[in-house]
Amino acid sequence: MEPDPAGSVGTAPQPAADGRRAEVRLPGETSMWVFVLGDMVIFAMYFLVYMVERAREPAVFLASQQQLNQNIGLLDTLVLLASSWFVARSVLAARAGSRELAIRLTLAGGACGVLFIGLKVYEWWSEIHHGHTVATNMFFTFYFVLTGVHLIHVVLGLIILTIVLRDLRRPVPYRVSLVESGATFWHMVDLLWIVIFALIYVMR
Repeated sequence: MEPDPAGSVGTAPQPAADGRRAEVRLPGETSMWVFVLGDMVIFAMYFLVYMVERAREPAVFLASQQQLNQNIGLLDTLVLLASSWFVARSVLAARAGSRELAIRLTLAGGACGVLFIGLKVYEWWSEIHHGHTVATNMFFTFYFVLTGVHLIHVVLGLIILTIVLRDLRRPVPYRVSLVESGATFWHMVDLLWIVIFALIYVMR
């Protein structure tokens, strides 16, 4: 495959000349994987503490959980799943050398991230309007802290996607590894939200 005039082409690993399998590698940069794994360990600790506190006050947690708008929580989830799909497709486009398609798909993924932020801010406003704050009880403390820390990660993910877009738009060969690294972080954000949605909104 020849590179297009606008940029470089990321190609699939080819078999070695002597017939051996090509070396398998993690997509993106190793430093991003170290950061992602460390972040997931920290969130796992948050989730463990949440489960312990829930076991101590099951009635309070259940009653408070029923005050949440599950429809918005589900919509949040669908929006992030769509964003991850767009970002995953952008990686495939970048590897194939389709610069413009990769740009459009990354923009679509980022737009979903912005929509998620808007939905989450509205949800917070609604909960506060109904008198539910971080000081109401332990459930709402976890609700605001977990969703708030996650929202910070969404913002950071949007910054990373912006860096990816800037690289894709430069009139020089782009770095497929940078696109992969951005996708790695974004998929982590999506995965963390799925766990938060299950724990905060769904689990009874």
